[in-house]
Amino acid sequence: MLKLDYPIIDCHTHVFPEKIAEKAVNAIGNFYGIPMPRSGSMSDLYAEAIKHGVQKILITSTATKTEQVKSINDFLKMSQDGCKTYFAFGTLFPEMSQYEIESEVERMLEMGFFGVKLHPDFQQVKADSEGMKLIAKSVAGKLPVLIHAGDSRYNFSNPDNIRNLIESAPPTFTLIAAHFGGYSVWEEAARKLIGYDNLYVDTCSSLEFLDPNRVVELIELYGQDKVLFGTDYPMWNYEDELERIEALPISDVILKKILYTNANNLFFS
Repeated sequence: MLKLDYPIIDCHTHVFPEKIAEKAVNAIGNFYGIPMPRSGSMSDLYAEAIKHGVQKILITSTATKTEQVKSINDFLKMSQDGCKTYFAFGTLFPEMSQYEIESEVERMLEMGFFGVKLHPDFQQVKADSEGMKLIAKSVAGKLPVLIHAGDSRYNFSNPDNIRNLIESAPPTFTLIAAHFGGYSVWEEAARKLIGYDNLYVDTCSSLEFLDPNRVVELIELYGQDKVLFGTDYPMWNYEDELERIEALPISDVILKKILYTNANNLFFS
């Protein structure tokens, strides 16, 4: 276990109400073909996080249809209010009308949310669709967006889709492209998503699959100040993900940026 003089911030988790957690976690596991032994519940996440020195956790849940949006956001609001460890990114569905999107964005701001989470693959809407572009325009300068990025099996969130979304959005739009910009298409993402000042990436669901030296190269390519630590809970656990981070051949200064400083500057400064 890492012995640090600063708190860890986990910038990517998925949580669900207790009554549907098992079903939701099984669905994610089936989607990716990955064993999912963790429950996906708030209590399980909190217990594991505290044990490993994680003091702030970004919680998300994705709506796969319009009628789910408000109830999911209400659940996230309740969870954020119930524990100071959590900070929430709300959800939107790209097929909502402009009025519905703008109204829910205002509601999320009133609820004290820190951003918006989108998952083109689960939502089955391309990241550069008109609906996604409308969301980007509606939140620009107000809330950052964390977007699932990449999957070689689909064409909803691959690097071209992500690049088109960034380039079509206002300059005040901030995008966090999960999984080093492209789950299972890391090399393509590294060619196509470098050089955008308003782009961040996170580490989740990547460290298990990439050579540590390549991870270091990706950190430098995207920029030491633009990489955020995330577990993708319940897909991965803190013990394994922190061991993978600790094993990287990087300085303590860069490690602190990834585990704490970059997220603190983005969300809490």
